[in-house]
This record gives sequence, C-alpha cells and structure tokens, in this order.
Amino acid sequence: MAYKDVYDSWKADPEAFWMQAAEAIDWDRAPSKALFDKGDDLYEWFADGMVNTCWNAVDRHVEAGRGDQAAIIHDSPVTRSKREITYVELRNRVATLAGALRAKGIEKGDRVIIYMPMIPEALEAMLACARLGAIHSVVFGGFSASELAVRIDDAKPKAIIAASCGIEPGRVVHYKPLLDGAIDQAAHKPDFCVIFQREQEVAHLEEGRDYNWHGFQYGVEPAECVPVEGNHPAYILYTSGTTGAPKGVIRHTGGQLVALNWSMKNIYNVDPGDVFWAASDVGWVVGHSYICYAPLIHGNTTIVFEGKPVGTPDAGTFWRIIEEYKVRSFFTAPTALRAVKREDPKGEFVKKYDLSHLQAVYLAGERADPDTIEWAQKVLDKPIYDHWWQTETGWTIAGMPAGIEKLPVKIGSPSVPMPGYDVQILDEAGQPVKSGELGAIAVKLPLPPGTLPTLWNAEDRFRKSYLDHFPGYYETGDAGMIDEDGYLYIMARTDDVINVAGHRLSTGGMEEVLAAHPDVAECAVIGVTDQLKGQLPMGFVCLTKGVNRPHDEITAECVKLVREKIGPVAAFKLCLVVDRLPKTRSGKILRATMVKIADSAEFKAPATIDDPAILDEIRDALTTIGYAK
Repeated sequence: MAYKDVYDSWKADPEAFWMQAAEAIDWDRAPSKALFDKGDDLYEWFADGMVNTCWNAVDRHVEAGRGDQAAIIHDSPVTRSKREITYVELRNRVATLAGALRAKGIEKGDRVIIYMPMIPEALEAMLACARLGAIHSVVFGGFSASELAVRIDDAKPKAIIAASCGIEPGRVVHYKPLLDGAIDQAAHKPDFCVIFQREQEVAHLEEGRDYNWHGFQYGVEPAECVPVEGNHPAYILYTSGTTGAPKGVIRHTGGQLVALNWSMKNIYNVDPGDVFWAASDVGWVVGHSYICYAPLIHGNTTIVFEGKPVGTPDAGTFWRIIEEYKVRSFFTAPTALRAVKREDPKGEFVKKYDLSHLQAVYLAGERADPDTIEWAQKVLDKPIYDHWWQTETGWTIAGMPAGIEKLPVKIGSPSVPMPGYDVQILDEAGQPVKSGELGAIAVKLPLPPGTLPTLWNAEDRFRKSYLDHFPGYYETGDAGMIDEDGYLYIMARTDDVINVAGHRLSTGGMEEVLAAHPDVAECAVIGVTDQLKGQLPMGFVCLTKGVNRPHDEITAECVKLVREKIGPVAAFKLCLVVDRLPKTRSGKILRATMVKIADSAEFKAPATIDDPAILDEIRDALTTIGYAK
C-alpha cells in the first residue's frame, strides 16, 4: 500500500485501523475497542485492555528466543567505556530492581522520580517502574534543586532513583547535593531514595533514607510484570509551561505501546533486530519514546550515548558510532548537525567512516533549516528526513513514512501527516485558510493513540493550553502552512510570527535565508518592539569555524540577503554576530528569552537552559546596538 492508501484507510475507519495496529502488542486482556469517548473533547485509547509495558519491551523478546540479542548498547566517550546488555540480561536486571522496589512498598499507581544521566540504569529504572505499574517521572539529570523540588511536589513520588553524578566534557556534575537540596526544599518527602554510585564520584548516603543501588537489590525476589489498564498512566513528563510552572504531560500505557510500535517500521523503517539510535537524553520525550520504549517494544537494539556531537573527542563521534554498531536509522536534532557542520564544514570526518548500513537520518526538536539539510545530504549521501512532533504527542505528527513509501523530500517541510493526525491550518477565528497561506497549526480531535490524554492533576490547565482556543481541535502552538501536495511546513512557534507594520511574517522564513549565507553556521531571528512598526526582526548569526572576515561585512551581506529574498516589507536591518546562541539542553533556541532581553523586560532563565552565561553574552551584544538597556 502507498502512503495515501494507508492514510485514507485510517481516515475511513480509525477504529479498525488502530485495532489492527493493536494486534502487534501482547495483551493480558485484549481491548474491546480502540476509542473511548469520554465526552467534552476528552478521549482515551484501549482503556479496557490489560497490558504491561515492560513485558512488551523486554520479556516477550526473551520468550520468543531472542534473549541473546543486544537490547542496549552504552557508548560513553566521556568515561571511555562501552558495554552491551542483551535482552535476557535486561529482563533479569529489571526484574530484580522491580523486586527490590516492590519490597520497599512500590506498587501500581505509585510515582517514582528518576534523576539520572545517560547510562543503561536509567532505562532499567524506567522499565522497573513499568513492570510494577508504577508511574515514573524522569527529570533531566543535573536539573537545579529548585526545579527538581517543584516536580517532587507535583508528582509526590514515593521514591526517587538517582545517580551520584553525571559526566560532562571536562567536569563532573554532582547530582546528590542537588537531590538533597531538592528534598529539603520540597514540601513532599519521598519514603526512600536509591542511588547508583558511579566510580567518578561516590556520594554520601543519608542513613535511613538512601540506599545503594547494588546493596538495595541484594537477595530480593525478582518481580513479575503487573498488568495494568490501557488507560493507566505510564509516566509523567514535565514540559516547560509559559507561566513558569511545569506542565506534567501524561502518557497512557496502551496507546503508547500501539503507536510507538507502529512508528518504528512505518516511519523509521527498521525491522526487529536492527540497531536504532536516537541521540537524545532520557530527560526529554525523544529519550522516553525513542531511546527507551519504541526500539525495545519493537525488538530493536537501542544505543544509549553519553557524549556530545562535537568535542567527545571530535566532530566524527556520530559517524564512528554509526559505523561501529551498524546503525540503520539515526535520529538527532538539527542543532547537533549544525554543531558538527560548524566544526567540520567540508565533512572531512565523514570520509573516515563506513556508513553503508545507515538508511536515513531523521531530524526533529527544532526547525531544520534547508542549508543544514542540504549540507547533510551532500556530505553523508543519505536521505535526510525532517519530521515534526511534540512532547505532548509523544510521536510523529508529520514526517516521512519511509517504511510505507519514500515520498519526494521537499526541503523545508517535515513531509506529510501521519495516520491519526488530521492536521488543519486555521486563522484566528478558527476557520481553515487556503492552501499555501500561513496560519495556526491545529489537529482535529481526537488525537491518535500515544498522545497526551490530559495533564497530571491539571485538567483545567490542559483545556486552557490546548483545547479552548480552537474548539474541536488540539492547538499545537506552531504556525505554518500546507501546500497543494499536502506537505506541511512549520514556519515558527505561533508567538514567533511577528507583525511588522501590519504584515505577519515568519521569523523561521528569515532564518532560512540567513542560514544559506556561506559563513553562517547557525542563526536565530526574533521580533523586537519598535515604536513605529510594532515589531522589527533582529538576526543573530554564529559563524562557521575558520571565518575571519570583518563582522560588519558579514552582517551587511545578511541584511541584503533577507531584503532580496523576503523583500523590503521584512524591514530587516538589525543583525549581530555572536559566538553562540542560548539553548535548552535538547537544542531548542530560547528565542522568547532573547526577545525579553532585547526589550529590556524582566525574565527568568528557563530551567532547561544549557548554559546561563550565554544570556549575559547576548545582553552585552545587544547593548552595543542600543538594545537591552
């Protein structure tokens, strides 16, 4: 079947489509139907089925005779260590950890916070919770004590599983003092903590509360998998909210199993036994969906990478891993490829490695500018597929259905909507706009399996954030358009569409133009307040390694480029060269924070920021042209 046939078959009979997809999952009790309409725009999937995530991700592969296959490969250039864990080893390790948690009182419905670096034990902790029906909440290792405390008070965990430290290039991040500080600050106190002691730092354990990971498991009875309802929450993942209070996105068990399993073949085009690598972190949704759950549910080998795209040790790290482990499909963020491109613009490192096993590279997490995609296509000689989804959706909204049909790539578009997503472009009044017109991207309800049913203990906030603005739709918060072939284009976050003297312009479109400049490695465009025009676009560019030309020459060329490509209507005349851009740890550029700095407004540095010192650098650069006073 071609993509259009598959998409049309879903649209014609969503119930039959998802019930058929559910047959690939091992159910303790099969669901009687797929969609359960709760009324008032609330829905659940496979709610009356009984199932266990850990069984589907681990045990069933052992039972099927594939226990000797590698389940997890850990590659850690920052600690100079590598190891493989087979499916049978993973089952035994997870069952023992789950048994130890059960012996301390953890049971179905209890919450457990996981605060760990990129080590296999982080996945084992997630799977051990799933084995018991406990609800985990992974918090990015190294998050500040105050941010961790907020999550402790919201999730109210019975236990916290943490590591003694994380390893960054050139430094050790001390997790245990952050954890202790968070528990001190939080009103809610966990019953106990389990600490995985890394050899780089052995942390002090609080007597009566803290247990050593290994000693804690000694002599316990391994736990069996506990079946849970299809609508039982598998996890809570906190995403930054605009109010500063994090939003706890919930993922239901049954829908996640069905959707993620479906995605591995149909989107990422891998078969059971293939090696799949998502170069992300367990703290993010990509880490949940595509480092831990989807590859294991589908019977793939997943790579847990503890390092950076550059500097550990060089810009060839990605290609070394792809060669060494024969990676079939590789998923990373555009910002990671931009970092590699900046260090190795001619792709010299790529030539050192055999990438013949690699089928395609998938990009998500930040808009993939055409220049980066074209560079990657040229140096890798592989298909580069942008695809678009969100923490809230848990898997692809629009992408390349490579396992169904390899459609033509249109650079600048994440391709086409996946089955389950009826994507519409709406104007402010909630009416569909014409093909090719810019508007708010919304998805007609119900959302497919695997997406968020609500927020943790915050249904009112869920409605206000996603449902109220466009009744009958999920509001994505992104702006874009759909062309005559049905390809979707994501132009910006809705609040990144700026109004210049009455003209609605996409900052993303301007970024595409700047990124095409031969000396520009990375860029961002924001809208700053202007008394006359309402808003003016302002560009920030980071230069490719080795460029030594005067900055004012380069910025003048950038201004000329935007005026040529987008026109004088853009009123683009403000452009700055900076060493680096402020980003979250997952690679998203903090444009909203940059706007506040430029407008001299008060702001709070987001908890997810990679390096707060960059904000001072941005402020200093802005003051040179009369902003950020």
